Amino acid sequence: METAQNFTRLNHWTYDQLLQFGVPQHAAALINMLLLLTLLLCLVTLTDYIARKLLVGAINKFAAKTTSQFDDLLIQNKVIYYLAKVIPVVILIKAIPLVFADYPGWINTLKTFADVYIILLSIWTIRAFLHTCKDYMKNTELFRDKPVDSFLQVITIILYFIGGLLIFSLFTGKDVWAFITAMGAASAILLLVFKDTILGFVASIQVSTNDMVRIGDWITMEKYGADGDVIEINLTTVKVQNFDKTITTIPTYYLISDSFKNWRGMQRSGGRRIKRSILIKISSIRYLNPEDIQRLSKIGLIREYMEQRAQEINVFNEQWNIDKSLLINGRSMTNVGVFRRYIDAYIAQHEFTHKEMTMMVRQLEPTTTGMPIELYVFTNDVRWDKYELIMADIFDHLLAAVRYFDLEVFEQPAADDVRNLFASTNAKNLLTPLQAMQN
Repeated sequence: METAQNFTRLNHWTYDQLLQFGVPQHAAALINMLLLLTLLLCLVTLTDYIARKLLVGAINKFAAKTTSQFDDLLIQNKVIYYLAKVIPVVILIKAIPLVFADYPGWINTLKTFADVYIILLSIWTIRAFLHTCKDYMKNTELFRDKPVDSFLQVITIILYFIGGLLIFSLFTGKDVWAFITAMGAASAILLLVFKDTILGFVASIQVSTNDMVRIGDWITMEKYGADGDVIEINLTTVKVQNFDKTITTIPTYYLISDSFKNWRGMQRSGGRRIKRSILIKISSIRYLNPEDIQRLSKIGLIREYMEQRAQEINVFNEQWNIDKSLLINGRSMTNVGVFRRYIDAYIAQHEFTHKEMTMMVRQLEPTTTGMPIELYVFTNDVRWDKYELIMADIFDHLLAAVRYFDLEVFEQPAADDVRNLFASTNAKNLLTPLQAMQN
């Protein structure tokens, strides 16, 4: 009140001084208003500077003495900065009627713009505070992988919507509820305009409630070319950083309308599956004769199995008086069966296979490309690079071991194979007439 009175006295004093200098009344009123406006702007600027320095400085000193990050985030997100602006705005609103006392038509207009600024300042302050809460929650274990951004965006939209209603009410002079009632007729248009936002909001709630995706999850969505880690979940989109460092943006709604693969379960289990086959050339599969059995018994991993299995087969064949002059009679071991046993023993003793998960070697249906021997096992390291190294190491060994069992891996003929075949055929065709002439 005292400040207003001083401002009023100053107004009258400057006006009287201008009149004494012979300035016309109209010009004196205008010059007086400009002088007071300049003084007011200087006062508001000075007050803003002092408020920010004192308030922000005090909070900075307080934050330095605490271990909590919340006060640091308040400063970082400019919450204190916006709060400090309240004091100069209040001074500005109170001084407008005094500065423009000689121009009353301007007072209501300027006060309206000042009120609009107060509304916007309030929205910015609340939004900054919400960002502070979001950043703080993301640093906690409970909310670190939750789509907090989606809910923040929804609240921000609601804030701006309320702010827009209040600003509209200020400029039109109509009640807010009257405007809301009038908008009921335009609800269909609003639903169409905000369709993606509404769908995204519903999808974000479902994604969060059902724990379908978290920040940091590895997901694969082939339809959109996504194969990497989720780095952001917001109201309308999910950002995935692929392993080639590109960014794929997926509409949040499609996470519940389309299928995708989340590798979180694999990462948590501690084991990653290997499911790969070796294609055995069917013509290389045969029975083992005694010499083969004796030779394969020298392989350390299957020595005990070979001895035990050979004894069981011999007992059976002798019991039923089987004629073993033909290996097809009675019971016999095959090279591919022994190879499967070898793979079983190899993966069982491998240091990087997960011993508490499924370990299986199975024979699949023969095809035109051979008979698949499929290895179904889990590695005990889920890291991608380590997984690839383990799998390559296992199959390097098995592919090299195939020949010890007199088996062949099926592969399509290469260009060299075709050329060698034609070369050998042409050589034979040339030798046949020469040999006939010599004879």
